[in-house]
Amino acid sequence: MIPLVRDTIDKDDIDELIGWLKTYPHLTKGKLTIEYEKKWAAWMGTEYALFVNSGSSANLLMLYSLIEEGRLNIGDKVVVPTLSWSTDLAPVIQLGLKPILCDCNMVDLSIDIGHFERIIEEERPEALILVSVLGLVPQMDKILELCKANNIVLLEDSCESLGSKFQENKIGNFGIMSSFSTYFGHHISTIEGGMICTSNKKTYNILKSIRSHGWDRDLDEDYKKSLRDKYKIGEFESLYKFYHCGFNLRSTDLQAFIGLGQLDKLDSIIKARNKNYDLYRNLLKNDFWEPPKSNNSYYISNFAYPVISPKRKKIVDALKKNDIAVRPLICGSLEKQPFWQRNSSKIVLKNADIVDKYGLYLPNNHQISQKEIEQICGIINEVIN
Repeated sequence: MIPLVRDTIDKDDIDELIGWLKTYPHLTKGKLTIEYEKKWAAWMGTEYALFVNSGSSANLLMLYSLIEEGRLNIGDKVVVPTLSWSTDLAPVIQLGLKPILCDCNMVDLSIDIGHFERIIEEERPEALILVSVLGLVPQMDKILELCKANNIVLLEDSCESLGSKFQENKIGNFGIMSSFSTYFGHHISTIEGGMICTSNKKTYNILKSIRSHGWDRDLDEDYKKSLRDKYKIGEFESLYKFYHCGFNLRSTDLQAFIGLGQLDKLDSIIKARNKNYDLYRNLLKNDFWEPPKSNNSYYISNFAYPVISPKRKKIVDALKKNDIAVRPLICGSLEKQPFWQRNSSKIVLKNADIVDKYGLYLPNNHQISQKEIEQICGIINEVIN
């Protein structure tokens, strides 16, 4: 079988983890979490990183921190790409914000700029959650220009694009915050896990507080002091005082231990995924749609290789017959999802509808071989041609 993903946690990682566990270390969030966050932030080139229990939790925290900070209010409009993941849309609904679905474009599969411009004119949204689909690179210059001109807060869901770059700048460094996933099968894994990046100190402190109940224990000393002075809270009372409506979305030092080792592998994993992407692109002969090239301006750290073809069913059947894993292209159009249709009127998003009907993605990981990619492409080419 050729699986969709392969684990980045190998035998040596497990042996090292066992050895560390035999020292009977602190396991819940502690010093290793802080070390892991600092190492991640340094690699990303951002000021701060916050380790949480999943990429989905990261999306939830990003949005809610904007509410706690006063940048968003209940009922404010948030643009969500219709080609994304359920937990890009779900927290918008859960937090009482109003989602506006934006169609995708047929080049990099991120938001369609023309549709986004119409949404801005008609809806005046307060925020945009931008998703870099499968590591493909959005038109960041145009998106940044529109957000700045219209006072739109930009959040990046970069869970599928760790290491992708726009003009030498890593995806995840363009918005006020960005989210990443370290779930099994992503570029690197901490079993379960997610990360938020930001260079805004106040935002970072709010994120730390709402990650852990809303208390002040993890906060920078100056921010902690400002809260205690504001509410006249003493040292002892501060132990159980809560300044924000918080959650408990922490991860553990056990997972941070794994993450520290994973970061050492990350550059080589990204290089392998990019090389595989180029090989797929050179070998596949799809006359319906072709993904963009990876180059100096758009470096693609590919999560899984996208295919859009009217012959999807035949392709899927052929791949399954040959024991090759295949999936829909993300979850297709969010407009087609039952939880959206249950409470929303139908809208036509023509590009996302094409992806929903014809889209799939293929295995890409750091261990897939050239021979395996050649086999996959040979099967698909035979179906298409």
